Amino acid sequence: MKFNKTKIHVAASRIHKWLALLVGLQVMVWMISGLVMSAVPIGVVRGEHLIDRDGQDRIVRTQRVRPLEEIVGAAQGPVETVMFRMHDGRLMAEVAGSNWTGLVDPYTAQRLPRVERDAAATIALRRWKGPTNPSVAVEAVDQLSPEFRGPLPAWRVIIDGSTRVYVSAETGQIRAVRTDTWRIYDFLWGLHIMDWKEHDNFNNIWLVSFASSGLLFALTGFVLLTMRFPMRLTRRRKAI
Repeated sequence: MKFNKTKIHVAASRIHKWLALLVGLQVMVWMISGLVMSAVPIGVVRGEHLIDRDGQDRIVRTQRVRPLEEIVGAAQGPVETVMFRMHDGRLMAEVAGSNWTGLVDPYTAQRLPRVERDAAATIALRRWKGPTNPSVAVEAVDQLSPEFRGPLPAWRVIIDGSTRVYVSAETGQIRAVRTDTWRIYDFLWGLHIMDWKEHDNFNNIWLVSFASSGLLFALTGFVLLTMRFPMRLTRRRKAI
């Protein structure tokens, strides 16, 4: 019996030691990244202090619109939702299907053209809550990236050099706001889930492997604790 306990003790010690070398650094990364991400308010990460994304202009009293059937008929395929909202001071119908979203003039039932570069800048600046008279640059976005995975095409409105507001070219809606705080948060999130490139794969083999190793590290530590603590307690009693 004593021999078996010795073998278990030695095996647990060796496994625990090598696992400490293997997962110790990543555990530290998990702790640091988790601490920072939990300490920073999510509203700051999303840039809510700079861009009012949720603000909507109230729909004013308008003239009679075209029948819903005609508005739906302007879509390119099956329609799932129709939402009326104010856009650039005018009432618009946002029509969405499985593979298409666009604006339709509710008075003429005609599909409206995509939002242009200057209009995208105006939309972003209208929601801007930062310093007055900021610098503005606009870039077209036609490829997805770790920073923006929303619907394309879109416009990237760069305000004051670091804040990037992504505006849908189809609907004029603000789809994402990216700041320096968001980039730090996203970098730490990539380290946390061990997806260092795309920062969105939570089920990758690295995370599963290191999490399993961390669990085994904890279990072997528990075994060592239960085996060593009674020995010390028995020695103290004998000494008394």
